[in-house]
Amino acid sequence: MVTDGGIADITALCGCDPQEWPAMGMVRLIRDFPDLRGRIEAALPALPLTPLDQVRLETPVPWPNKVIAYPVNYHAHGREMQAQYRATNQGFFLKPNSSLSGPADPVVLPAVPGREVHHESELAIIIGKECRGVSRDDWRDVVFGYACLLDMVVRGREERVFRKAYDSFCPVGPWIVTADAVPDPAQLDMKLWVNGDLRQSANTRDLVLDIPGMVATASAVMTLYPGDIIATGTPEGVGPVVDGDRIRIVIDHVGEMNVDVVQGELGMTEVFAESYVPQIVKQH
Repeated sequence: MVTDGGIADITALCGCDPQEWPAMGMVRLIRDFPDLRGRIEAALPALPLTPLDQVRLETPVPWPNKVIAYPVNYHAHGREMQAQYRATNQGFFLKPNSSLSGPADPVVLPAVPGREVHHESELAIIIGKECRGVSRDDWRDVVFGYACLLDMVVRGREERVFRKAYDSFCPVGPWIVTADAVPDPAQLDMKLWVNGDLRQSANTRDLVLDIPGMVATASAVMTLYPGDIIATGTPEGVGPVVDGDRIRIVIDHVGEMNVDVVQGELGMTEVFAESYVPQIVKQH
Protein backbone atom coordinates (compact mmCIF):
# COMPACT_ATOMS: atom_id res chain seq x y z
CA MET A 1 0.00 0.00 0.00
CA VAL A 2 1.30 3.44 -0.93
CA THR A 3 0.93 6.05 1.81
CA ASP A 4 2.15 9.61 2.23
CA GLY A 5 5.17 8.29 4.11
CA GLY A 6 6.13 5.46 1.78
CA ILE A 7 5.18 1.89 0.99
CA ALA A 8 3.83 -0.59 3.54
CA ASP A 9 4.20 -4.32 2.94
CA ILE A 10 0.78 -5.95 3.30
CA THR A 11 1.77 -9.33 1.82
CA ALA A 12 1.11 -11.27 5.01
CA LEU A 13 -2.25 -9.59 5.57
CA CYS A 14 -3.37 -10.69 2.11
CA GLY A 15 -2.05 -14.23 2.36
CA CYS A 16 -0.02 -13.79 -0.82
CA ASP A 17 3.10 -15.71 -1.82
CA PRO A 18 5.53 -13.34 -3.59
CA GLN A 19 7.29 -16.31 -5.19
CA GLU A 20 4.25 -17.89 -6.80
CA TRP A 21 4.07 -18.24 -10.56
CA PRO A 22 2.07 -17.04 -12.30
CA ALA A 23 1.87 -13.94 -10.11
CA MET A 24 -1.81 -14.01 -9.17
CA GLY A 25 -1.58 -12.41 -5.74
CA MET A 26 -2.75 -9.00 -6.93
CA VAL A 27 -5.72 -10.49 -8.76
CA ARG A 28 -6.83 -12.24 -5.56
CA LEU A 29 -6.26 -9.06 -3.53
CA ILE A 30 -8.49 -7.09 -5.90
CA ARG A 31 -11.16 -9.81 -5.72
CA ASP A 32 -11.03 -9.95 -1.92
CA PHE A 33 -10.44 -6.24 -1.25
CA PRO A 34 -13.93 -5.48 0.11
CA ASP A 35 -13.29 -8.04 2.87
CA LEU A 36 -9.60 -7.23 3.40
CA ARG A 37 -9.77 -3.45 3.36
CA GLY A 38 -10.76 -2.98 6.99
CA ARG A 39 -8.02 -5.31 8.19
CA ILE A 40 -5.41 -3.56 6.05
CA GLU A 41 -6.42 -0.07 7.16
CA ALA A 42 -6.37 -1.13 10.82
CA ALA A 43 -2.86 -2.58 10.50
CA LEU A 44 -1.32 0.26 8.47
CA PRO A 45 -0.40 2.59 11.38
CA ALA A 46 1.87 -0.10 12.89
CA LEU A 47 3.53 -1.24 9.66
CA PRO A 48 7.04 -0.01 8.79
CA LEU A 49 7.25 2.25 5.73
CA THR A 50 9.86 2.16 2.98
CA PRO A 51 10.51 5.39 1.05
CA LEU A 52 9.37 5.27 -2.56
CA ASP A 53 12.86 6.07 -3.83
CA GLN A 54 14.15 2.88 -2.20
CA VAL A 55 11.82 0.46 -3.97
CA ARG A 56 11.37 -0.70 -7.54
CA LEU A 57 7.75 -0.29 -8.60
CA GLU A 58 6.46 -3.01 -10.90
CA THR A 59 3.32 -3.15 -13.00
CA PRO A 60 0.40 -3.39 -10.54
CA VAL A 61 -1.40 -6.38 -12.11
CA PRO A 62 1.22 -8.53 -13.84
CA TRP A 63 -1.16 -11.36 -14.74
CA PRO A 64 -4.67 -10.12 -15.53
CA ASN A 65 -7.05 -12.33 -17.44
CA LYS A 66 -7.02 -9.77 -20.27
CA VAL A 67 -6.16 -6.24 -21.35
CA ILE A 68 -9.03 -4.61 -23.28
CA ALA A 69 -8.26 -1.57 -25.43
CA TYR A 70 -10.58 0.85 -27.21
CA PRO A 71 -9.19 2.38 -30.43
CA VAL A 72 -9.95 5.89 -31.70
CA ASN A 73 -11.89 6.99 -28.65
CA TYR A 74 -11.21 10.73 -28.98
CA HIS A 75 -12.57 12.57 -32.02
CA ALA A 76 -9.45 14.74 -32.38
CA HIS A 77 -7.21 11.66 -32.50
CA GLY A 78 -9.49 10.11 -35.11
CA ARG A 79 -9.16 13.19 -37.27
CA GLU A 80 -5.38 13.36 -36.97
CA MET A 81 -5.07 9.69 -38.03
CA GLN A 82 -7.73 10.01 -40.76
CA ALA A 83 -9.77 7.24 -39.15
CA GLN A 84 -13.38 7.05 -40.32
CA TYR A 85 -14.49 4.93 -37.36
CA ARG A 86 -14.71 5.49 -33.60
CA ALA A 87 -14.81 3.22 -30.56
CA THR A 88 -18.60 3.52 -30.54
CA ASN A 89 -18.86 1.61 -33.82
CA GLN A 90 -15.55 -0.27 -33.92
CA GLY A 91 -15.48 -2.07 -30.58
CA PHE A 92 -12.32 -3.09 -28.74
CA PHE A 93 -9.22 -5.23 -29.24
CA LEU A 94 -7.05 -7.20 -26.80
CA LYS A 95 -3.40 -6.73 -25.89
CA PRO A 96 -1.40 -9.70 -24.56
CA ASN A 97 -0.42 -9.87 -20.91
CA SER A 98 3.20 -10.24 -22.01
CA SER A 99 3.14 -6.65 -23.27
CA LEU A 100 2.65 -5.35 -19.71
CA SER A 101 5.52 -3.56 -18.00
CA GLY A 102 5.92 -1.25 -15.02
CA PRO A 103 7.05 2.29 -14.23
CA ALA A 104 10.65 1.15 -13.64
CA ASP A 105 10.85 -0.78 -16.92
CA PRO A 106 11.92 0.81 -20.21
CA VAL A 107 9.91 0.70 -23.41
CA VAL A 108 12.06 -1.51 -25.64
CA LEU A 109 11.83 -0.53 -29.29
CA PRO A 110 11.75 -3.45 -31.73
CA ALA A 111 14.36 -3.58 -34.45
CA VAL A 112 12.07 -2.63 -37.34
CA PRO A 113 14.00 -0.20 -39.56
CA GLY A 114 11.87 2.31 -41.39
CA ARG A 115 9.00 2.08 -38.90
CA GLU A 116 8.09 4.57 -36.18
CA VAL A 117 7.01 3.54 -32.68
CA HIS A 118 4.43 5.96 -31.28
CA HIS A 119 3.34 6.74 -27.72
CA GLU A 120 -0.35 6.76 -26.78
CA SER A 121 -1.31 8.08 -23.33
CA GLU A 122 -4.37 6.47 -21.77
CA LEU A 123 -6.32 6.07 -18.54
CA ALA A 124 -6.46 2.47 -17.33
CA ILE A 125 -9.57 1.10 -15.62
CA ILE A 126 -8.99 -1.87 -13.31
CA ILE A 127 -11.98 -4.20 -12.94
CA GLY A 128 -12.77 -5.25 -9.37
CA LYS A 129 -15.15 -8.19 -9.61
CA GLU A 130 -16.31 -10.95 -11.92
CA CYS A 131 -19.20 -9.65 -13.98
CA ARG A 132 -21.12 -10.03 -17.22
CA GLY A 133 -23.77 -7.85 -18.83
CA VAL A 134 -23.11 -4.78 -16.69
CA SER A 135 -25.52 -1.93 -17.39
CA ARG A 136 -24.33 1.63 -17.88
CA ASP A 137 -25.95 2.58 -14.57
CA ASP A 138 -24.05 -0.10 -12.63
CA TRP A 139 -20.52 0.37 -13.99
CA ARG A 140 -19.16 1.82 -10.73
CA ASP A 141 -20.03 -1.41 -8.90
CA VAL A 142 -17.40 -3.35 -10.86
CA VAL A 143 -14.50 -0.86 -11.04
CA PHE A 144 -11.68 -1.32 -8.53
CA GLY A 145 -9.52 1.64 -9.54
CA TYR A 146 -7.44 3.51 -12.09
CA ALA A 147 -3.85 3.80 -13.31
CA CYS A 148 -1.76 5.47 -15.99
CA LEU A 149 -1.21 3.43 -19.16
CA LEU A 150 0.87 3.79 -22.32
CA ASP A 151 -0.34 1.93 -25.39
CA MET A 152 2.78 1.77 -27.55
CA VAL A 153 2.43 0.90 -31.23
CA VAL A 154 4.50 0.31 -34.34
CA ARG A 155 2.80 2.68 -36.73
CA GLY A 156 1.47 1.06 -39.87
CA ARG A 157 -1.56 -0.59 -41.46
CA GLU A 158 -0.93 -4.18 -40.49
CA GLU A 159 -3.07 -5.98 -37.92
CA ARG A 160 -3.45 -3.64 -34.93
CA VAL A 161 -2.84 -6.26 -32.23
CA PHE A 162 0.32 -7.43 -33.98
CA ARG A 163 1.77 -3.92 -33.95
CA LYS A 164 0.83 -3.36 -30.29
CA ALA A 165 1.85 -6.74 -28.86
CA TYR A 166 5.58 -6.30 -28.32
CA ASP A 167 7.00 -6.86 -24.84
CA SER A 168 7.03 -3.58 -22.86
CA PHE A 169 4.36 -2.02 -25.13
CA CYS A 170 1.84 -1.63 -22.28
CA PRO A 171 3.41 0.18 -19.31
CA VAL A 172 0.92 0.50 -16.45
CA GLY A 173 1.48 2.32 -13.16
CA PRO A 174 2.84 3.79 -11.08
CA TRP A 175 0.17 2.16 -8.89
CA ILE A 176 -3.59 1.62 -8.76
CA VAL A 177 -5.65 4.38 -7.16
CA THR A 178 -8.84 2.90 -5.75
CA ALA A 179 -12.03 4.18 -7.32
CA ASP A 180 -13.21 5.99 -4.18
CA ALA A 181 -10.10 8.23 -4.31
CA VAL A 182 -10.90 9.58 -7.79
CA PRO A 183 -13.63 12.26 -7.51
CA ASP A 184 -14.89 12.06 -11.09
CA PRO A 185 -13.20 9.79 -13.67
CA ALA A 186 -15.16 11.59 -16.39
CA GLN A 187 -13.29 14.84 -15.61
CA LEU A 188 -9.61 13.86 -15.50
CA ASP A 189 -6.90 15.91 -17.17
CA MET A 190 -4.24 13.76 -18.85
CA LYS A 191 -0.92 14.96 -20.25
CA LEU A 192 2.09 13.33 -21.88
CA TRP A 193 5.56 14.76 -22.47
CA VAL A 194 8.55 13.38 -24.37
CA ASN A 195 11.84 14.85 -23.11
CA GLY A 196 9.90 17.73 -21.57
CA ASP A 197 8.00 18.52 -24.78
CA LEU A 198 4.23 18.43 -24.23
CA ARG A 199 2.75 16.11 -26.86
CA GLN A 200 -0.70 15.17 -25.57
CA SER A 201 -3.19 17.04 -23.40
CA ALA A 202 -6.85 16.09 -23.01
CA ASN A 203 -9.62 15.41 -20.53
CA THR A 204 -11.64 12.21 -20.16
CA ARG A 205 -14.82 14.23 -20.68
CA ASP A 206 -13.85 14.20 -24.38
CA LEU A 207 -14.05 10.41 -24.69
CA VAL A 208 -16.30 9.27 -27.54
CA LEU A 209 -17.38 6.08 -25.77
CA ASP A 210 -17.44 7.03 -22.09
CA ILE A 211 -16.36 4.88 -19.16
CA PRO A 212 -19.85 3.46 -18.45
CA GLY A 213 -20.12 2.61 -22.14
CA MET A 214 -16.75 0.88 -22.23
CA VAL A 215 -17.56 -1.30 -19.22
CA ALA A 216 -20.99 -2.13 -20.61
CA THR A 217 -19.65 -2.92 -24.09
CA ALA A 218 -16.85 -5.18 -22.86
CA SER A 219 -19.06 -7.02 -20.39
CA ALA A 220 -21.77 -7.51 -23.01
CA VAL A 221 -19.32 -9.61 -25.02
CA MET A 222 -17.34 -11.46 -22.35
CA THR A 223 -17.02 -12.08 -18.64
CA LEU A 224 -14.79 -9.54 -16.91
CA TYR A 225 -12.61 -10.71 -14.03
CA PRO A 226 -10.88 -8.98 -11.11
CA GLY A 227 -7.68 -7.37 -12.36
CA ASP A 228 -8.79 -7.04 -15.97
CA ILE A 229 -7.48 -3.81 -17.45
CA ILE A 230 -9.38 -1.52 -19.81
CA ALA A 231 -7.28 0.96 -21.82
CA THR A 232 -9.66 3.80 -22.56
CA GLY A 233 -8.07 5.22 -25.73
CA THR A 234 -5.63 8.00 -26.54
CA PRO A 235 -6.21 11.67 -27.45
CA GLU A 236 -4.58 13.56 -30.30
CA GLY A 237 -0.86 14.25 -30.30
CA VAL A 238 0.54 10.76 -30.73
CA GLY A 239 4.05 10.76 -32.08
CA PRO A 240 7.32 8.84 -32.42
CA VAL A 241 9.82 7.98 -29.71
CA VAL A 242 13.42 6.89 -30.21
CA ASP A 243 16.27 5.42 -28.22
CA GLY A 244 17.19 7.70 -25.31
CA ASP A 245 13.81 9.42 -25.00
CA ARG A 246 11.93 9.72 -21.71
CA ILE A 247 8.12 9.60 -21.63
CA ARG A 248 6.19 11.27 -18.82
CA ILE A 249 2.47 10.74 -18.33
CA VAL A 250 0.42 12.53 -15.66
CA ILE A 251 -3.27 11.96 -14.90
CA ASP A 252 -5.05 14.04 -12.26
CA HIS A 253 -5.88 12.12 -9.05
CA VAL A 254 -4.20 9.01 -10.50
CA GLY A 255 -0.46 9.61 -10.65
CA GLU A 256 2.64 10.18 -12.72
CA MET A 257 4.80 7.68 -14.58
CA ASN A 258 8.20 8.34 -16.19
CA VAL A 259 9.45 5.68 -18.61
CA ASP A 260 12.72 5.48 -20.51
CA VAL A 261 12.91 4.36 -24.15
CA VAL A 262 15.70 2.05 -25.30
CA GLN A 263 16.47 0.33 -28.59
CA GLY A 264 16.18 -3.44 -28.62
CA GLU A 265 17.65 -6.05 -30.95
CA LEU A 266 14.62 -8.30 -31.46
CA GLY A 267 11.31 -7.81 -33.20
CA MET A 268 11.95 -7.88 -36.93
CA THR A 269 9.57 -10.09 -38.93
CA GLU A 270 8.84 -10.54 -42.60
CA VAL A 271 5.65 -8.53 -42.10
CA PHE A 272 7.81 -5.42 -41.69
CA ALA A 273 10.20 -6.28 -44.52
CA GLU A 274 8.59 -3.72 -46.84
CA SER A 275 7.58 -0.16 -46.12
CA TYR A 276 3.89 0.54 -45.87
CA VAL A 277 2.43 2.63 -48.68
CA PRO A 278 1.04 5.23 -48.66
CA GLN A 279 2.60 6.75 -45.58
CA ILE A 280 0.31 7.70 -42.71
CA VAL A 281 0.30 11.49 -42.48
CA LYS A 282 -1.16 13.06 -39.37
CA GLN A 283 -3.81 15.69 -40.03
CA HIS A 284 -4.16 18.92 -38.05
